[in-house]
Amino acid sequence: MPDTESPARPAAVLLPLPLAGAYDYLVPAGVRPGELVLAPLGRSISLGVVWGAATGEVDAAKLKAVEAGIDCPPLPPETRTFVDRIADYTLTPPGAVLRMCLSTSAALEPPPPKIAYALGPAVPERLTAARRRVIDVLQDGPPRSVADIAEAAGVGTGVVRGLIDAGALTAIELPAHAPPPLPDLARPGPDLSKAQREAAAALQARVDEGAFSVTLIDGVTGSGKTEVYFEAIAAAVAKGRQVLVLLPEIALSAQWLTRFEARFGVAPTEWHSDLRSTERRRNWRHVATGAAHVVVGARSALFLPYPRLGLIVVDEEHDASFKQEDGVRYHARDMAVLRAQIGGFPAVLASATPSLETRFNVERGRYRAVHLPNRHGAAELPQIRMIDLRREPPARGRWLSPPLTAAVQETLAAGEQALLFLNRRGYAPLTLCGACGHRLQCPNCSTWLVEHRFAGQLRCHHCGHETRPPPACPACGAEGRFKPCGPGIERLAEEAAALFPEARIATAASDLLVGPRAAEELVRKVLDREIDLLVGTQVLAKGHHFPMLTLVGVVDADLGLAGGDLRAAERTYQLLSQVAGRAGRAEHPGRVLLQSYMPEAPVLQALVTGDVDGFIAGEMAARREAGMPPYGRLAALIVSGKTPELVGALTRELARTAPNDQGLEVWGPAPAPLTLLRGRHRQRFLVKADRGVRLQAALRRWLAPIKPRADLRIEVDVDPHSFL
Repeated sequence: MPDTESPARPAAVLLPLPLAGAYDYLVPAGVRPGELVLAPLGRSISLGVVWGAATGEVDAAKLKAVEAGIDCPPLPPETRTFVDRIADYTLTPPGAVLRMCLSTSAALEPPPPKIAYALGPAVPERLTAARRRVIDVLQDGPPRSVADIAEAAGVGTGVVRGLIDAGALTAIELPAHAPPPLPDLARPGPDLSKAQREAAAALQARVDEGAFSVTLIDGVTGSGKTEVYFEAIAAAVAKGRQVLVLLPEIALSAQWLTRFEARFGVAPTEWHSDLRSTERRRNWRHVATGAAHVVVGARSALFLPYPRLGLIVVDEEHDASFKQEDGVRYHARDMAVLRAQIGGFPAVLASATPSLETRFNVERGRYRAVHLPNRHGAAELPQIRMIDLRREPPARGRWLSPPLTAAVQETLAAGEQALLFLNRRGYAPLTLCGACGHRLQCPNCSTWLVEHRFAGQLRCHHCGHETRPPPACPACGAEGRFKPCGPGIERLAEEAAALFPEARIATAASDLLVGPRAAEELVRKVLDREIDLLVGTQVLAKGHHFPMLTLVGVVDADLGLAGGDLRAAERTYQLLSQVAGRAGRAEHPGRVLLQSYMPEAPVLQALVTGDVDGFIAGEMAARREAGMPPYGRLAALIVSGKTPELVGALTRELARTAPNDQGLEVWGPAPAPLTLLRGRHRQRFLVKADRGVRLQAALRRWLAPIKPRADLRIEVDVDPHSFL
């Protein structure tokens, strides 16, 4: 604890609250920037971080003193700079960003030491049989807790405590959590192909340089990108640096962790929402003290306080789930590059379908690239064929066309596995009354309730509202007339069970695979051939390696093309390429069937013909002509409130004062596609700017004089990915 009796000095303290900035306090002279303190705020006490020199906005004589320090590793300078830079880029209060760094409050207090017992100097010569077993356990092993000793000796804890009281056992204080073991860098990895060895050498050279750089691993599905960046991880750990690997889906971590342990002999430190509170507390402190060598996690792992971070890997860098849509709106891929720039070390982006933004940066020379054009070993890319549903439609009330049904039957008869892909959770996306046409809608959002028949619930996928299906129509009172409209994976699994009664079928979606453990169990069952047919969403589209999975059937290849989203075609290409890549990853050849009512769509033709370069060139040309990202900049302003009248008044005020800078356009206001979300009415502005325009500065000038009521909210989304 710092010496609170030493002379105090003014300093800025940032609180993890959405306030305008840091506040000045009196801080003990021995407390340095980055250290955690307890600061008075009104009638309460708030955690805070000493941020730097005082702002001088309040006379020193009027400043309050922080009450005490926290016995916790300080936030490194790079972390504090990272917080400030994200806040500046996203137009978010820095305290809101800091809150993500201190999300595990229990970790800020050191855990109590662990008490273990070893043999003491006063072991009696005459012992009962039970006591003799305790002595034998401790003679042959390390110090242990009372419970562990009792279990190993097969006695009650009273026997162990009796020996403690007799002085036969001595207490030893151990660290509460042993540090993670160092990865075994000498452990031999898999044999790499020539292309893999060259790519790995290029990444190792970036690590050896010890300077900021960004390198893209652009490799087809199954080309062994993970094994390549494992060599970069080994090089960074050998230099005493910490490594962070970001994965877009928690469900992806199951096979990744297995591959990591096979390569390095130990497990990495994990960071994601499925960890228990004790695990989060332990892992946070291991990172903060530098004991965690390799961290794998979701996007929130970026905000851990790494004291010696030396490499960041963003796997599946194109994935949309790296964008956080609530609170602090940031893209983890872009912020990972920023964090590497601040720390002066390399970043690696990996993808079979790189985003247009990353391709643009490679073309402009900002990023390097290494290429893996072929699958590893004997595996070949699968054949992709289109099924035109206008010519070969499913039977009435069905969703699988005759060619796809026949292909699944052939695959199962050959003793191989198949995947039916539909990126839609639940049983049906819409439920309506067959008597009056009433549609069951979320009371908090302008969207339909999705039926989840397995759980017997109707759910809103935007706000989380859940309810049981009503016994009668709330509009007309008709009973038993509700009809599901359209398929989700549950309905598809129902159809598959009827068509393939002998097949062992499993469904997989984000709401069915709750956390890595559930995903790990599903992977085990697939690898052990306990599952013949998978029916799933995008959680199965990437990262998984199933050697006997030889057929992928995409039930609705058109699904992602609707809605007019800027990235609709790009995302469809990425998603379908990734799910297609699950087929034929070993010696058995794979095939992919795409069901579509729009087979002439350029993105689908590109997948079938393999003309990916032509598709990407067309997308880039369209973006360039429209001045859209990556050739231009976008920002969204979302105005929300409890009543549409108040929202309308605020948007009119914003429209009157909208900037008219050269190279900048403001579109709107317009009702958001989801005009009601979580009980709040919403309108949107979209700001389009040339790349040379200082977009954030223009937004600040626009918003500075606006003082909305407490029940109104203006949210800024720089580089938006969702337009709902």
